[in-house]
Amino acid sequence: MTERAFEIIRNSDRDRYEVRDGERLLGFAMFRQEPGRVVFTHTVVKPQFEGQGIGSALARHVIEATIAEGNAVVPECPFIAAYLEEHPEYAGSVVAPAR
Repeated sequence: MTERAFEIIRNSDRDRYEVRDGERLLGFAMFRQEPGRVVFTHTVVKPQFEGQGIGSALARHVIEATIAEGNAVVPECPFIAAYLEEHPEYAGSVVAPAR
């Protein structure tokens, strides 16, 4: 991403992590909290912000936050699953989604 600051916040009221540039929503990752694990269900980066590293930064943040809270990561979302496949260092904290 080109020298643009953004923040990632957990919006528990909406069950999602949000990427924001000030008041502007750039994207989000929906989740479902379960005992001992967080299930990531859907990730969106608005089309005009794609290709700028926002999705990867969001995925890294939500995975690391989940692990730091002592929870397992359950990647139902294809984007989060693909990120985890590319980053095997998180494998010990990942639980496969139920089929």
